[in-house]
Amino acid sequence: MPEPRVLYCEHVLLEDGWAESVSIVIDATGTITELRREPGSVPAGAEYAHGSVVPGMPNCHSHAFQRAMAGLTERRGSGEDSFWSWRETMYKLMQHIGPDELQVIAEQLYVEMLKLGYTSVGEFHYLHHDSDGRPYADPAEMSHRLIAAARGAGMHITLLPVLYCHSDFGAAAPLPGQRRFVHSAEGYQALQETLHRDYGGQANIRLGAAPHSLRAVSKPILQDAISGLDSLDKAAPIHIHIAEQELEVEGSLACHGKRPVAWLQDNFEVDSRWCLVHATHMDAAECRAMAASGAVAGLCPTTEANLGDGIFPAVEFLDAGGNIAIGSDSQVCLDPAQELRLLEYGQRLSRRRRTLLASPSQPSVGEFLLRQSLSGGARALGINAGVIAPGARADLVVLDGQHPGLYGKRGSTLLDSWVFACNGTPVKDVMVAGEWRVQQGVHAHEESVAGRFRTVMDVLAQVAAR
Repeated sequence: MPEPRVLYCEHVLLEDGWAESVSIVIDATGTITELRREPGSVPAGAEYAHGSVVPGMPNCHSHAFQRAMAGLTERRGSGEDSFWSWRETMYKLMQHIGPDELQVIAEQLYVEMLKLGYTSVGEFHYLHHDSDGRPYADPAEMSHRLIAAARGAGMHITLLPVLYCHSDFGAAAPLPGQRRFVHSAEGYQALQETLHRDYGGQANIRLGAAPHSLRAVSKPILQDAISGLDSLDKAAPIHIHIAEQELEVEGSLACHGKRPVAWLQDNFEVDSRWCLVHATHMDAAECRAMAASGAVAGLCPTTEANLGDGIFPAVEFLDAGGNIAIGSDSQVCLDPAQELRLLEYGQRLSRRRRTLLASPSQPSVGEFLLRQSLSGGARALGINAGVIAPGARADLVVLDGQHPGLYGKRGSTLLDSWVFACNGTPVKDVMVAGEWRVQQGVHAHEESVAGRFRTVMDVLAQVAAR
């Protein structure tokens, strides 16, 4: 057996608080096996973490291909702009993204995520088929490409293949722009079986399912999909878009007589394996019930702001004991600290008060939000991460104490400064499952990955101009 890696930390965030002079022992699988309190000199043979060490952040919700369209939807059209008009632009762009393009775009995205402190990603993957809606020769081709991109970047991926059958409540037929998403129930189960056969149990890969939304799947189809998933892995995570838009709430009321979150909870055993993405428009009863279920609220504050979705009731949800995670969604922002900042600022703007997302036991907003998102994100991705402790993955981020936003800061004040007062990222080094992926702010493959990305973007720009 190879010798364990030992990382000496002068300042590290542990489960029970900040600690000084701690060695983290990591085995060959990238798992933390021991924490040693090491007052005095650095142990012989140990690596030295020059900065403050915190757990790497899980990204609970990503659509990788949308990295190619970030920034291209900020022009006012002739009519009222909303999520629904943004969606039409997205449908047009994705017609030009094939397997090669998807892999290049995703690898660029994952390198950028790593450099900003994300160490794992939940890829909510619905770009399954070719531009005409026909399955590729290998129906799992696009899934393979996303996994290859994550491996190339050195990032953990929880792949969440999307089940998409209908365009709206009442089993409405899919729209032409959605043909690349659509599966039959049988085709979706075959995809899941292929992925579990090819990747089940492999390092840095977790498999789950993503019924797209209550608009896109009926109750019987969702029941069958969960049953099929359970036959492969009873603990696999389940993610679903829900209550993101007021129009969705209206549609659910018209079709089911209930709001989306309430209907889901009444008809399915929603528990800690579920991640309800967005859940923006809940009433008070839905909020309390969701918190009590143990499900994670997958929040994407910058995308929700960019799309004009609304503001999640975070104060009420967290006060009720709810679990949250953060995600980059449409990729308009890839910085986890900025997601946490906007999450708090949304509450401040709507309530005209400050320091809302904290608790009596954890009055630091930065540390409270960081810990909540680490714990909830790991749960949402189905991985043992989000904490520096024996048995957990060695997903670690080293923050640069010389960065102007952090200089002279320690403990909770350092985290408050990272979330609320850093211009430019202070992330210096990033480790995923015991392997350094970013050192001194540089990813080993970033130049070659960026070169391939630029080539793809040049081609997409030419195609879009036609």
